[in-house]
Amino acid sequence: MIAVLLPPTLGRPTRLPALGDELAGTGLTPVRVTVTGDERPPHAARYVAGASLEINRLVAPGAPTALVVEGDAGPLTAALGAAQRAAHRPVFGYVLVDALLPQPGLATRADLDRAQNPEGAPPPPTVGEPDGYRAETLPPSADWPDAPCGYLLTDPSRAHTARLAGMRGWTVRECAPQDASSVLAALLIDLRGMG
Repeated sequence: MIAVLLPPTLGRPTRLPALGDELAGTGLTPVRVTVTGDERPPHAARYVAGASLEINRLVAPGAPTALVVEGDAGPLTAALGAAQRAAHRPVFGYVLVDALLPQPGLATRADLDRAQNPEGAPPPPTVGEPDGYRAETLPPSADWPDAPCGYLLTDPSRAHTARLAGMRGWTVRECAPQDASSVLAALLIDLRGMG
């Protein structure tokens, strides 16, 4: 079974650099995907296409797979899952890490921030963030989730989003960033058992 580690958008660094070490002996093989080119619009479509091509290159069709999606890539999880179904690659679980949740219908990252942030205001743009990035319409999340979902919270600013994930019936784990790899490994094993 494969755990595909999808990085945040726009080339931002992963929060889980040691995950491969923690998966040793669990029966899960980590595959870290690199996504480039999403700094130009359409950002979401470029990310999904780039990630899907990399997954197709690195993971055999038919291999049971979990998608671990970090940061601003979170709202793209449904589109990433649909791409796996189209490639005949079964997804046994999804884990979002400090990420906004996908939602049905059309939305932007700014819309999701307003809906999933208790203060109701999106964060200011990150340094180097392209113009229009937060206002871009994201792919809808119809017919998703198609497998058990989990949420890993290491960033207290996403605590409200983690509560929303729990209200959806997802398995939610909270830990310090330095413990994220071991907690994520245990969460993936739990999700594998639910499928």
